[in-house]
Amino acid sequence: MTAAPAPAPHRARATLGVIAVGGALGACARYAAGLAWPTEPDGFPWTTLVVNAVGCAVIGVFLVVVTEAWAAPPLVRPFFGTGVLGGFTTFSTYAVDAQRLLDGGHAATALGYLAATLGAALLSVWAGAAAARRAIGRRAAR
Repeated sequence: MTAAPAPAPHRARATLGVIAVGGALGACARYAAGLAWPTEPDGFPWTTLVVNAVGCAVIGVFLVVVTEAWAAPPLVRPFFGTGVLGGFTTFSTYAVDAQRLLDGGHAATALGYLAATLGAALLSVWAGAAAARRAIGRRAAR
């Protein structure tokens, strides 16, 4: 089995560049959500849960669109999928939030949060993909 050829250096730099720009945009959007809807020190981290669920729904829609309906330019996936949505969703904050709840003596809330976020993320990506497939099917039927 032969290895795939390495990407040209200029293409790799372009890919890293669009990921970085997209990641900065996504992180700014997540930060804005945190400012608009702050979590109290001992409160349930609703903002992180909602951001992750929304981001996963958008990932589901996006991947269906770029794989089944639109021949996207090569840098769209790394920019939007990896960069913007990777910067927007925040599973590292999810872990920190759970640890904060545990450290604060809220073990049941931490476990509920871990389970709720995982369930919401999986359900959201599935629902986003299903909705996109239905929309694409309706458009194709016209």
